[in-house]
This record gives sequence, C-alpha cells and structure tokens, in this order.
Amino acid sequence: MKTILGIVMATVLAAGVEAASLKGSRPNIVFVMTDDQGQNLSFCGHPDLRTPHIDKFAGKALRWKEFHVSPNCAPTRAALMSGAHEFGSGVTHTTDEKEMLALTTTIFPELLRQAGYETGIFGKWHLGDIEPYRPGNRGFTEALTHGAGGIGQNYGGSNVDFPPNQDRKTRYFDSVLLHNKSVVKTKGYCADVFFHAALAWMKEQHNEKKPFFAYISSNTPHAPLIAPKKNMKRLEERNGKANGRLAMIENIDDNFGIMMQKLEAWGMLDNTLVIFTTDNGAPFKGPLTPDSGKPSKKPKSIKTPEDCRLYNAGYKSGKGSPYEGGVHVPAFWQWKGVLPEGKDVKALTAHIDLYKTFCDLAGADYSKVGQKLEGRSLVPLLENPDAEWPDRMLITHTAGIGKDIDAARDRKWAVRTQRWRLVGKELYDIENDPFQDHNVAAEYPEIVERLSKVHADWWEDVVPLMINQNNTWDKEPPMVTLYNEQIKKTGTIPEWMPPEI
Repeated sequence: MKTILGIVMATVLAAGVEAASLKGSRPNIVFVMTDDQGQNLSFCGHPDLRTPHIDKFAGKALRWKEFHVSPNCAPTRAALMSGAHEFGSGVTHTTDEKEMLALTTTIFPELLRQAGYETGIFGKWHLGDIEPYRPGNRGFTEALTHGAGGIGQNYGGSNVDFPPNQDRKTRYFDSVLLHNKSVVKTKGYCADVFFHAALAWMKEQHNEKKPFFAYISSNTPHAPLIAPKKNMKRLEERNGKANGRLAMIENIDDNFGIMMQKLEAWGMLDNTLVIFTTDNGAPFKGPLTPDSGKPSKKPKSIKTPEDCRLYNAGYKSGKGSPYEGGVHVPAFWQWKGVLPEGKDVKALTAHIDLYKTFCDLAGADYSKVGQKLEGRSLVPLLENPDAEWPDRMLITHTAGIGKDIDAARDRKWAVRTQRWRLVGKELYDIENDPFQDHNVAAEYPEIVERLSKVHADWWEDVVPLMINQNNTWDKEPPMVTLYNEQIKKTGTIPEWMPPEI
C-alpha cells in the first residue's frame, strides 16, 4: 500500500503541478555501505557472483548512475559525515591517526539527534578510536563497532584493534567489539552480527515510534578474505571453486535479503528510505595506464582471488585511484510508495550530498555548522529525478598525503564534471568514453587548464585544514588500552548478543 505522501506526490505529478516537498517528511533512514565492494554485484554484470536480493532491490530502486565517493575507506566516511571533502576535516590517510575526523566538524548524526532521531552505527567507523572521536561521542545513540580500519587490523607492526581479533584465519568470527562504552565478545560471523544487531535496534525504535537513522557499515568484503563455510560451499558447488571475496559478498546479499524481509514484515517500508552503496571501488591489480589500467568490459569467468580483483564493471582502475574505477560506485535508493521504481538518475552526485539530503528529510537544521558544506541536497531529485541539475565540479585527491605537502599536491588527483574527468594531465570525455580509453587532453587544452586551476585553488585552501598530518604512531593503540583497562577493572570481556528478531 502506498503511503499518503506517495499518493499525494504521484497525484500532483500526474496533474502537472508542483509536488509536495519531501523536506521534513521524517522517514526512517537505513544506510548500508559495504567495504571495498565496488561494482561487484551480479546486477552490475559480475559473471560469477549471485546477489539476488540486492539485484531485486536495485531493480525497483532509484539508481544513481553517476554517484561518486572517495578512493579509500576513512576518506569516504569523513566526506559522508562532514558533507565536504575529507581533507577539510583533517582526514588525509587511513592509518596512523591521520583518519581522525576533526572535532570541530559537526557531523550530520548530531543534527539528526537534535531533530529527534535515534541514531545507530553497526560495523566500521574508522574516523578515530581515541575516546572523544568515537561514534558514541559524535551523535550516535547506539554503536557496535570494531577498532581502526578493520577487525584485527594492524599497521606499523602494531595491533590497533582489540587484541583477541588477531588470528588472520578466524578474526571475522566471534569478534571482540565495542558496544557503546563496553568491550564485548560477540558470537558468529561479523557481517551477520552487524546486520542482526541493526535489525534488532531498528525494531525497537519502530515499536517505540521513534524515527531513526541506521548506519550499517559492514567491514566486509575488505581483506582478509574470510567468509562463512556455507557461502564458500555454495560458490564451490556452483563454480567449481570457492572464492573468499565472492563468498563475503554473497553473505552480504543474504543479510540484505533478511533485512528487507524483516522491514517488510514489520510494516516499516512505507516510511523508511533504504539505501545500498559501497565506500570505494573494488581492489584492483594492474598498472594505471590507458591501455592496461582497466578490466575488460566483458570479463572472463573469475576463478581466483587475484582475478577477482580485476572486476569493476569496465571502469578504469579501482580502489585508491582517482580514475572512475576508484570512486564511481553503485547507489540504490528505495522508499516504498514515494520514490519512483526502476528509475535511473543521470545527475552527477556524490557522498558529500548525503549530509544536506538526510538533514532536509529529517527536518534538521544545518545552517549553523562550522564547516563549509560542499554537497547539495538531493531532495529535488528525489521529488523529480529528471529535475534540472546544474553542472558541478567534484574533486578527488587520494589519501596518503606525506609530510611533503608540495609533492603531494600533484599526486593522484582528479576533477570531475558531468562530462569531463581530468586526472592529473590526462583528460577524458566521460559522456562519450565512460571507461576512459582515450586521453583527449591535447584536443581540449582549455578544459585541462580550467580544471587544473580549480584543483590548484582548492589545494591552497585545504592545506591549512590538514590538521593530522604530523601525527605519528608511537603509543599504545586506543582500543588496546580500552581492552586492557576493562580487563583490569572487571576481569572479563562479557559475551554479547543482540535481542532476537
């Protein structure tokens, strides 16, 4: 059954008059963002994957055909939360406490809380493990997260997640996590736990008639490639060989299907906006050259983990790259009875747009935040996917800025408009060459000059905001300290399971 809002909007659109605005409509928002998945879906043409639940969802969704994120994990999360390029909030890397989101930045969950929303995060935070930076202190009322950039992650020869999560073969099972302010031991596969916990929490908010924002930020299918036996067995029976990454993705699909079934059974879909996307392009193995820097448009059957990394639906390169393959990701939105079904939106959009969009939908005020919001509200496109959308410039600059700021300025950056992508000195006509086969810089020197200046001016403005650049990793990691302190104080890490659903 359509919602009253959906009926009203459909009626006025059919009559050719202005539709009622979605601003302040206050839906629940379920935002699912996976880690390193890129275009790896059967819906996006992967030959060996089977993702029927996400495929079904995408088939009925509003599909953003030009949706862009950052090339790496923490940067995308920072841009999402801040509504601006990640460097502006101090996030210039994924490690060494250069991923800490500046405390002077007001993130949108804080504003949703002020507007009366409950806010929950389940999975990967990756924007700072020191106590003031944790999600429970940044606007989230419920948080079940791992530390650092991944469960059991270590870098610089040091463990930066909870100590028990160190076995590379088993760390994604029975993981030790942070539930609000307590370190707990969970039971089961990590993605199963995160989705289950999110569902139990959403059901509670629904029963109490509280609007909510649920951020399901799965750490999978990021390496290490560990998947449940049932998913590995299913792939082996179907393809003749198991594959960890593909099994992880099919597990995500299983969980997504359960989530949609539950939301429908609980009668929540009429007033819930559900979104599926991923944080960056898939990991890619290969040189970044016009001739060999992108996978085949018609990939051969994928049988090994190495080959698996090559699939990105034809887009050039992948994770960590300023080419299309690094930042151009699927984005599917469903709101039953309100948004059009099976509709493609061609407007150039990005993660930085979600800040204003979510706030507008929730009726939250963002007029007094300290940071400069660079994104746009997508509400006009939600109301009319064919609405006029002025051209814009999206800047990509890959994280990993070293101490030599001047050298970093010219390394791995891009400027994208609706038609063009300038990658350093290479120019691509995306409207006519979406897979970036032909560098046309010599044919359009004026475009190269104009977009290069945009990046140069932006760089000068953003350098002073890179406040984490001098951070060094020379102390005990916060999650190790937290774990040890709890053991010393209570003598135990309690087992924890979310309520039944």
